[in-house]
Amino acid sequence: MPSIILFAPLVGALIAGFGWRIIGETAAMYVTTGLLMLAAVLSWITFLTFDGTLQQIHILDFIRSGALDTSWAIRLDRLTTIMLIVITTVSALVHLYSIGYMAHDENYKEGETYKPRFFAYLSFFTFAMLSLVTADNLVQMFFGWEGVGVASYLLIGFYYRKPSANAAAIKAFVVNRVGDFGFALGIFGLFLMTDSINFTEIFAATPELAHQSITFLWKDWNAANVLAFLLFVGAMGKSAQLLLHTWLPDAMEGPTPVSALIHAATMVTAGVFLVCRMSPLFEFAPEAKTFVVYVGATTAFFAATVGLVQNDIKRVIAYSTCSQLGYMFVAAGVGVYSVAMFHLLTHAFFKAMLFLGAGSVIHAMHHEQDMRNYGALRHKIPKTFWAMMIGTLAITGVGIPLTTIGFAGFFSKDAVIESAFGAHTAAGNYAFVMLVIAAFMTSFYSWRLMFMTFYGTARGDKHTHDHAHESPAVMTIPLGVLAVGAVFAGMVFVGPFFGDHDEVNKFYGVGGEKHALVETGLIGAAYAASEDTGHGDDHAAAAPGDGAIYTHPDNHVMDAAHHSPKWVKISPFIAMILGLSLAWFMYIKRPHLPAKLAANQRILYEFLLNKWYFDEIYDAVIVNPAKRLGVFLWKRGDGTVIDGTLNGVAMGAVPYLTGWAKKMQSGFLFTYAFWMVLGIVGLITWMSIGGGAN
Repeated sequence: MPSIILFAPLVGALIAGFGWRIIGETAAMYVTTGLLMLAAVLSWITFLTFDGTLQQIHILDFIRSGALDTSWAIRLDRLTTIMLIVITTVSALVHLYSIGYMAHDENYKEGETYKPRFFAYLSFFTFAMLSLVTADNLVQMFFGWEGVGVASYLLIGFYYRKPSANAAAIKAFVVNRVGDFGFALGIFGLFLMTDSINFTEIFAATPELAHQSITFLWKDWNAANVLAFLLFVGAMGKSAQLLLHTWLPDAMEGPTPVSALIHAATMVTAGVFLVCRMSPLFEFAPEAKTFVVYVGATTAFFAATVGLVQNDIKRVIAYSTCSQLGYMFVAAGVGVYSVAMFHLLTHAFFKAMLFLGAGSVIHAMHHEQDMRNYGALRHKIPKTFWAMMIGTLAITGVGIPLTTIGFAGFFSKDAVIESAFGAHTAAGNYAFVMLVIAAFMTSFYSWRLMFMTFYGTARGDKHTHDHAHESPAVMTIPLGVLAVGAVFAGMVFVGPFFGDHDEVNKFYGVGGEKHALVETGLIGAAYAASEDTGHGDDHAAAAPGDGAIYTHPDNHVMDAAHHSPKWVKISPFIAMILGLSLAWFMYIKRPHLPAKLAANQRILYEFLLNKWYFDEIYDAVIVNPAKRLGVFLWKRGDGTVIDGTLNGVAMGAVPYLTGWAKKMQSGFLFTYAFWMVLGIVGLITWMSIGGGAN
């Protein structure tokens, strides 16, 4: 079954990409969609029937050289099953949605064939993502990691006639290469230190890495910390964390279904999955974990501030994605990996629905994306309105405080905030404050989007408003399915992801007592030996084994989160209410106020509108100097040195020498005999002078 889940999208991509001329465009779309539906159904069956025991399914042998073994195998554990349902469910619904969305794409000329290519790219992306999350070793994961990068490049630049789409695709590809370089260095370092790239063997060796040093950048560092840091650099690029985030908003140049697939539930969550997968390493790298917390919290705050002033409906949701990914990294950074995965799961439902809902709005408004040209659409497109409303209630965390009733984000986002407070560290306290402020801003810009789009008076082109209409069923059905997840995912899964330790451990395949963890849990036989003999130490006791995630015995953050004061537990709810109230006041009660405030606070408004000027800074510090260097090498190196000097010499000397060589080829026998004799004389002379004749 896992093999079918993995390869079904690849089969669909090959059929749509190379066989559409035989079966036709429509058949290609339905074949890829059907195969993804099959993969999604099998993924849910696997998830619901999985007992938590690690399975390693061998696929094929690849490179074996000394200790290096890159055999392809599927690593099936609870982390994998969670990612399987997220990836295949969202991808299947995006495929179905795309049948309607791409039916009359205005970016292509009449009669052009583009649909099979689009669906082939979607399926190939899904296969690459599944390869990443099912990997049993780091090389296989890197294969999926880079495959996702290639597929995202193709999808973001799908409208290849638009210069902005091509620029966005290149930007995404280049920025991700920066993170991927760090990821590759981390893989090299782990192989150097552990003599393996296999996860099981690396995890067993992580306690030793905490006591070893590695030389990096001409200095000795703690091995666990530097390797965890390098892996996180890769995660920063793929998950668009601060400093490597600039590609994500520009990636909105791709079709809206691409935004839902890549930027809501799959590609951008790969970094979070990487950190959770490598939890045994991060648990022995406290400095690296602290860095993860600071970066995640700052990203959540930064992206939320930028989202406050964006007018493009897709860019608002894109910055929201960036912010929510910061929440996930904070949870992973404080060591509560199950909560990071919990927010990843719930976020996939409501964010994919928001993106697809935005696509439905854009479809209804004839590809208008500026919210300033919307308004009063809730009666025109009621199904889309209610889907977007449910998504907004979920992302803002609407629920009844201190109860088990609420939308998906109410449980997962609150769990992250409580975990940050429960860390009781400087980094955790910083994250708690930043995340609560971000929750306030998330509520504000989410409700701002709803009020500007669906309420108030119609703005913009009157003809467009008059002819706005609901999307076809093939586009609204995926919204309905995702709405179910946005409503119920939090209430259903809060126990397994954020319940007491026994409940969470059982869900992830971890035994309830430490001495029972030898066979099915995270702590290996080294702990059992220490228990029996009484001579084990903490490091031996914490030796990771075959479980899905690993938490050090000294990590009590989850317990502390459950015992947080009530004011901590209700702080996200209060932030949500304040954000909603302010958005209502500014966009319903006093709709003239935002423009007036932007005019009065022009510097702050421009600062946020221009995304803290990160792009401008990068252009000034990196891009423009690189361009100037390239121009210099082109004009002075290639033009002056190569073309002017070397080519000049070649153009003069080579014809002269070839002219003499031409004379040597006279075609007469005596000429060739003369040169043979001359050659023999020269050879004898050289041997005589060199002493070779002795």
